[in-house]
Amino acid sequence: QVQLVESGGGLVQAGGSLRLSCAASGRTFSSYAMGWFRQAPGKEREFVATISRTGGTTYYADSVKGRFTISRDNAKNTMSLQMNSLKPEDTAVYYCAADSTTGSVRVFLKTYDIWGQGTQVTVSS
Repeated sequence: QVQLVESGGGLVQAGGSLRLSCAASGRTFSSYAMGWFRQAPGKEREFVATISRTGGTTYYADSVKGRFTISRDNAKNTMSLQMNSLKPEDTAVYYCAADSTTGSVRVFLKTYDIWGQGTQVTVSS
């Protein structure tokens, strides 16, 4: 079973950048679709971005399109989320997730069955 560990969160001013990383254990990482989700205080967890098992297909929530970039390195068992032009409304706990049932992009939270513990991102105005 793949285990996921996020890192790279922190405090940044509006307009700044952060890069989140997700390190995966296990030999089957390259078979799984991967995604990033976030949860702000008092709100439901929401989709941010997803990437196919090969990295050839990506998909983003409208709220982050053009500002965030998802990528993966299957040789290193890692996935990243480059976040630019950050806004206060991007403040949330960010989670990486894997869907072990498919290698295609997935946007629905319920299809993901492996989750990391989350990393806090705070954007100050």
